Order: sequence, then structure tokens, then C-alpha cells
Amino acid sequence: MKYLPIDRKLYIKNRKNFMAQMKPKSIAVFNSNDIYPVSADSTMPFNQHRDILYLSGVDQEESILLLFPEAHEEKHREVLFLRETNDHIAVWEGEKLTKERAFEVSGIKTVYWLSEFDKIFFELMTEAETIYFNTNEHYRQSVETETREDRFIKKTKEQFPAHSWAKSNPILQRLRSIKDAIEIDLLQTACNITEKGFRRVLNFVKPGVWEYEIEAEYIHEFVRNRSKGFSYTPIIASGNNANVLHYIENNQPCKDGDLILMDVGAEYANYSSDMTRTIPVNGKFTKRQKEVYNAVNRVKVEATKMLVPGNFWKEYHVEVGKLMTSELLGLGLIDKADVQNENPDWPAYKKYFMHGTSHHMGLDTHDYGILWEPMKANMVFTVEPGIYIPEEGFGVRLEDDVVIQSKGEPFNLMKNIPIEADEIEELMN
Repeated sequence: MKYLPIDRKLYIKNRKNFMAQMKPKSIAVFNSNDIYPVSADSTMPFNQHRDILYLSGVDQEESILLLFPEAHEEKHREVLFLRETNDHIAVWEGEKLTKERAFEVSGIKTVYWLSEFDKIFFELMTEAETIYFNTNEHYRQSVETETREDRFIKKTKEQFPAHSWAKSNPILQRLRSIKDAIEIDLLQTACNITEKGFRRVLNFVKPGVWEYEIEAEYIHEFVRNRSKGFSYTPIIASGNNANVLHYIENNQPCKDGDLILMDVGAEYANYSSDMTRTIPVNGKFTKRQKEVYNAVNRVKVEATKMLVPGNFWKEYHVEVGKLMTSELLGLGLIDKADVQNENPDWPAYKKYFMHGTSHHMGLDTHDYGILWEPMKANMVFTVEPGIYIPEEGFGVRLEDDVVIQSKGEPFNLMKNIPIEADEIEELMN
């Protein structure tokens, strides 16, 4: 791992909070992700399952975490199972966690090799009545691949048909959505790395550069600051490409007079940042581009103020829609008749701003959080309004990551990343 060590008290606290919500006489099991094949002997880079990471800090393949608060033997109330390492593995694959190092990372005293899992799991299941399965219930999930977790669930249901089953996900959705101070520091580090990339790009962009060259500038700056790279596939969209919301080809030249919409974010220690900035290729906005840009920025500023405890995600988006409607009227993109005759299920502003304004941030770019429950302090949200005008050949989106505070306005983790149009022009020139 490139990132610096993380204080294990975070994981000790996370496990304590999770186990406090488990049913009596229950076990919870969390599996690491698979290493996914490409073809021949090639594989995708390993990316740890965020739930086992959140509860243990173990960032390694073929790992299992078992939690059993009422186990008869105290040593079996928190157990890690790891792939056994040896000199051969060390030579070919590098250092893996030893039992001693696993304790240093996680704070878990009982560590077994993975080969012992079936035997110990069977013994503990004879004491338990319920098992918590870790299913993926995120509102955006669309998984087609059978995961390591899926295989474990299938096998366990066959082996222990008389046990009751429960779901880990609702507990984790609530716990993970509210960030510890250590997590907020990690998110701030990710945002700081993103800032370094953006400032580098401001000095690089000029007419004739290619979108993929800008992507390369970001990845260079990210990796040299201890990041694995992008939190998600980057969008470097010049000109009309900005009007394709998930444009990721990044293979076109950037032309004089065009804008570039850049939706990028560095990860750090598996925590995500998510930034969008829109800049002029030649360093100078046209009058019309600046009008639209400033309209988006005003919506962002006012939308940010509404991210406070007690608000609801769905109602929040309705209020942001009203802000955007006002700005679109001022820009002449819609008129009063459009608003009066709008479809309530698809308001007039949706023609130019068709996506949501905010989502939870954290270990995942679209992080855990139950959307029908009220916002709470220390939740982290993006704020990302946009206006997309294909007929004018450009689109503008601006996005920051903010922490909801118990009182007052949210804290902007990206407050040091330039966003005002005049500042962008000044830095580029």
C-alpha cells in the first residue's frame, strides 16, 4: 500500500458499533473481494471490499473477518482469517500480513490462517442461532458477477439450513454514512491530492492538447502523492463531449474557444474524492460561457447551504431544482410558459440539468447512506449542479465534497481548490 498507516482505533470503534446492533447469539462474516481475471494469466488490480476494510483495516485478498460478540471463548468474539504467507509468496508477490502485523493494523488479537476457517466456523456456528450475510443493497448496485461473498452465502445456507439469516447491510449503511474524524482526515487528504492535480492541469492546458494528455497529468500528480490513482474513471470532456454525462473516452483534441469539463478525483487509503471543474481551453471564458458558469456556481453555493442535519435527500433535490429553474430563466434557456406547463415528474429545468445534485461520499465514490432517512452531522456529500447546452456546444458542471456540521454551513473539503471564474482565468494566464 502506498498510503501511510491508519490508527487502528478507527477499526476497533467500527467493530464495536457494528456488534452493538447485532441480534443475540449471532455471527457476522465479511469476505474480501476476489481478484478478477482478464484473460490468460492476467488479472485486474486487487481492490478490497470496503466493508471488511471498514471493520478491520485489512487491505489484502483472501481475508475473512468473523464477529461473534457472545462467543463462549472471548478470543473468538473477533477473528481474522488470512492467507498464510511464506518465503515463496514473499519472493513472487511481496509482503503479506503476518499474524503480528494483522493485529497492529486491525487491533484483532485472534488471527488464524485461512485453511482453518471451515473447522472453526463450524464450531462457532454450533453456538450461534443467526448469521449475518453481507449482501450488496446499495441503491445504484448492478452487479452481474458472482462474488466471493455470494459463494460464501450459498455454501453457508446449504451447510446450516436451520440457522436464521440477517442482513449486515442496513447496519453498515447507517454506520458508514457518518464519518469518524480519522475518516474525514483521510477524505481531506484525498481532496488535497486532487487539488494538486487540478493546479498542475491549469498550468498545462492550452489549445491543441488532447483530453488523454490532461488525464495523464492528473494521474502523474496523484500517484506521486501516495494515491493509487483515480477514485473512478475520469471524465475529461472538451466542447460538446461535456454534454455526455459519463463521457470517458478522453480521446479528442481540446480546441481554442471550447470549455473542458473535468470530473476527476484522487483516492487515498481507499477513500474517494470527487471533484468537477470546467475551464476554458485558451484560459479565457467567453461572455456567454461565463454567464452559464456563474449561474452553475451560484446554484452550487446555495445548494451547499441546504446540506444540514434534518433535511431529506429527496426534498433537497426539489429545492435545488427551484434554484436551477430561476437561473435557467435568467439565461433564457427556458421561459415562464415552460415552467407553467412542466410535467411534475420531469420539471422544465431537467432539459438542461438532468442528474441529481448530491450523493454520499466516503470509501466508495457513491458511498453508503439510506436516502429516506434524515441527513446527520458528519455525513459527507458531493454538491454538483450542472447546465448542459448541446445546441451551444458546451456544458458546465461544478462539484465539491462537503461535510455536514452539527451547526452552521457544511465544511467544504475542497475549499482550497480554485472555482471562481476570475481566479481560474488568472491562474491559467
